[in-house]
Order: sequence, then structure tokens, then C-alpha cells
Amino acid sequence: MGDGAALPWSAFGVVLVVAAVLSFALVFALRPQFARYAMARPNARSSHKLPTPQGGGIAVVAATLAAIWLGVLLGAPIFHDGVAQLLALTLAVAVLALTGAIDDIRGLGPAPRLGIQIVVAGVVLWTLPPDFHVIWGLPWSIERALLLLVGVWFINLVNFMDGIDWMTVAEVVPVTAGVALLGAIGTAPPLAMLVALALLGAIIGFAPFNRPVARLFLGDVGSLPIGLLLGWLMLLLAGRGHVAAALLLPLYYLADATLTLGLRIARREAVWQAHRTHFYQRATDGGFSVPEIVVRVFVLNVALAALALVSAIEPDPTVDIATLALGSALVAWLLLTFARGKR
Repeated sequence: MGDGAALPWSAFGVVLVVAAVLSFALVFALRPQFARYAMARPNARSSHKLPTPQGGGIAVVAATLAAIWLGVLLGAPIFHDGVAQLLALTLAVAVLALTGAIDDIRGLGPAPRLGIQIVVAGVVLWTLPPDFHVIWGLPWSIERALLLLVGVWFINLVNFMDGIDWMTVAEVVPVTAGVALLGAIGTAPPLAMLVALALLGAIIGFAPFNRPVARLFLGDVGSLPIGLLLGWLMLLLAGRGHVAAALLLPLYYLADATLTLGLRIARREAVWQAHRTHFYQRATDGGFSVPEIVVRVFVLNVALAALALVSAIEPDPTVDIATLALGSALVAWLLLTFARGKR
């Protein structure tokens, strides 16, 4: 996708700053509308006690896309090869944001949501180069079907996990910063670095409004597109041969959400209904405060990002196995800590 060194580092800095400032400004300007049209009222899944405006994700998404395309203008020759992918990603993000906005305001059934998610994930995958592979030796059609399934899972991942104040901030900041660092050392493509910095800046701009006790939530309008963006970033990393790094960066979210879903299916629960059985939600019921939870998640994610960097810098199967084992052990320790609660 071109040589990232050809784009001045200052341009990447501009993308980060513009995304942060624009996100903050949009949230500040739109907060009265969020309070009027998109109030999140406490339900079986909620950790908050009072109705709180949601929909801040629209500012995050708008700022992210604006900053991405600003970066493209600043370094057009570098990103030329990825324009088709970026156009498809932009369209998919916009469709998911619209879907989430409708769900936030009026409600949308699980079947239409899932159908839209499958379509947009398919569109994004369709623009990948024909020779793009994550698992070499696996038939193309089977791999694409698996990637579609993973893409839909990532779209829902942030939505499932965005259940307490600053949780998504504690996840997205280390993950996107990790991808940006991987891009800086040349192990992630420049386009991934650009998108990561844009999303990082937008989340930073949103963070002051979502700090405990939150004055504003992301809403589905933000969580669904952010999930797609994270999944796309991990896909580009995996396509570069850094599968271990692509697994390590979002490992906490993957573990908490996947294990929780598996347990709910095993108990024959209606998985599309609201619940409070994620490990981080059980931690709030077990005596942990919201700041105590998100600080632990943030620190863990910083450690996972460091392990991802090690695995990418030293492309060796032994290093990949060791970093994945250590990362899995750290995630398992935190999940068990949350499940036990405070003694």
C-alpha cells in the first residue's frame, strides 16, 4: 500500500489532532440534541441508574472519517492503492452508524441488524486484493467465509462490551495506539496507521464526556462502526503476517465477549436480550467501582499492546506462541478477578 515514510510524520500528527478537536467540538455542539432525541434509560443491562443521553458516537464516527480523508489528501500518492478499500470502509461505517442511530432512537430488531452487518462486512471484504490471505493454504472461499463471520463478530464486539463508563476508551486507546506504533516501525500498512490515529484522536475527544460518572454514552451509532474499524485494522495486521499481534491487541474484549456468549448459549438463554453477565459487569456487582474496572482493563490492554509489538518486531513462531500465552494468562487472570469480585 505504499511507503509510509514518504508521508511526513507531521501529517499523521495533524490527523490525530484534527480528529480529537473535531470530535470534542461535535459532542459539545450536539449534546442538547442527544438529550432531546436519544436518552438511554436504565434496563437489565445498564450500570447507570438515571437516564443519560446517548449518541456521542456520531461525533466520534464523523471526526474519524473526516480525519481519515484529510490524511488521504495530505498523502494521496501513498494511499492511492487503498482508495477502493477506504471508500468501502467509509460506506460501511456510515451504514452502520445510521443503523445504530435508528436503534438508539426507535429500536431495531435483531434480524435487520444482523442482516445489515453481514452485508457491510461482505462489502469491506469484497474490496480486499484477490491474493489477500490470513491463513495460507486454506481455500479462498472458506477463508473469506470465516473472515465474514469474524467481521460480524467484531462489529458487535464493542456494542457488547460498551456497558460502563470509559470501557470503550480503555479498549480503543491502547489498541489504536498499538496499531499506530506498528505502522511507525513499518510492520503495519500506512493506511492502517492513518485509520488508527484518526480513531484514536476521535475517542480522545469523546473521552471527557464519558468519564465516570458519564454525561454521555456512545450509543449503537458509535459502537457498531467502531467495532468494524477495529476488526478492519486487525485484518490488515493479520494479512501482513502478524496474526499474533492481531489477536493480542483486542484479546480482552474477544475473551470477555466470546466466553460470555458461549456460557449464555450453553445455558440456553436468549442471547439477543439485555443482560449483565459480562465479566466486567459481574465485577461491578462484585464490589468493584467503575474506575477500578476500567483502570485494570486499560493497564491490561497496554500490556497486550506491548506484547503485540514484540510479536511483530520478532516474527518468529516461538515468539508468537510465547506472547500469546503470556497475553492469554494476563487476560485469564483479570477475568477471574472480575468473576470473583472483591473479597
